[in-house]
Parts: sequence; structure tokens; C-alpha cells
Amino acid sequence: EDPVGSGREEKESNPFAEYMWMENEEDFDRQVEEELQEQEFLDRCFQEMLEEEERDWFIPARDLPQGMAQLQQQLHGLSVADGRGSDDILSKSNLNPDAKEFVPGVKY
Repeated sequence: EDPVGSGREEKESNPFAEYMWMENEEDFDRQVEEELQEQEFLDRCFQEMLEEEERDWFIPARDLPQGMAQLQQQLHGLSVADGRGSDDILSKSNLNPDAKEFVPGVKY
């Protein structure tokens, strides 16, 4: 009697049970080889996808000239005013209120 159920009876009935896979060794080898090739193919596809994304992504440190990176850091430090204290800014402004409106790309 095997109270723990370790499977000892099954092994005793067929002493070569753990080696039965060798009966179909060629099929087993082919299956493992196909799995390895599939995994290699997926790895290559994933790597190509990452390289493609990297080429298409805009990375400021890499894609901007050196001075532009510094300007971008300065821009990140800027914040938008919440509307309080805008009268103070207007009183100190030296902009011309009668100037034409700025339109990008249009030369005056």
C-alpha cells in the first residue's frame, strides 16, 4: 500500500515509463526544434519592432541640437500663471498695445 500516493506502483508496473518519450525521439526532437525556431523568430521580430520604434520616436537629447536641449530644459521650468497677479504683470509690461497681432509665418 502507498498511502502518500507517490506513484510507486505505476513505476513498478512499467520500469521504463520515464524513458517512453525516447520511443518517439525524432518527433520529440522535431517539436523542440520547431519551438526553438519559433522563439527565435519571435525574439527577432520583437527586436526589429523595438529598433523601428526607436528610430521613429522623437528623443530630444538625441534629435535636437545641443542648444535646443538647454532651451527645452528651460521651457520645462516655466509654468502658466493662474490669473492672479495679472494686473501687476500688465502694469510692468513695456509691450505696445497698438502693435499688430503676431501671426507665425507672416512677415510685416
